Amino acid sequence: MSDMNETQRNEEVETTVGWREWLSLPQLGIERIKAKVDTGARTSAIHAFSVDEFKRDDDLWVKFCLHPNQGDTDTIQWCEALVIDQRNVTDSGGHTEKRYVIHTDIHLGHKCWPAEITLTNRDNMLFRMLLGRTAMTAGNLIVNPAMSFMAGQTVLEKNEHSQTEFFDGESQ
Repeated sequence: MSDMNETQRNEEVETTVGWREWLSLPQLGIERIKAKVDTGARTSAIHAFSVDEFKRDDDLWVKFCLHPNQGDTDTIQWCEALVIDQRNVTDSGGHTEKRYVIHTDIHLGHKCWPAEITLTNRDNMLFRMLLGRTAMTAGNLIVNPAMSFMAGQTVLEKNEHSQTEFFDGESQ
């Protein structure tokens, strides 16, 4: 009987998401950011530039900027976070880069969970954030690649509804 209850609890917390979703990262002051749900990426990544490290209480921290809105380079969000690691990450093009790794909560729809996120310059990429496999597993997410915005929308965004996709690639 308890096995069935555990199975039911696990099924209740699974959330189906589309290939792109609205997230918020409140510990970084980011109310909303459109993320590509990327099962090919192990670790989540966020666009960061003007990254400066500093010490706070003998811990390594970083201060960085990002453009949280897709296609908008005028809006700048300053963030600060504790560095939990520095790792060599190989991107899909085979280029290896040493990145800062931070830890922050991800809010998606009504779910919230902690995740590791690497900082990298994504100026040449359409999405300012990638949600990787490790964070998807921690959030108990299931991806439906034919859908978008399954987890709902933020209060600020009224025109992004769940939708079926009939195309391929990183489109708007």
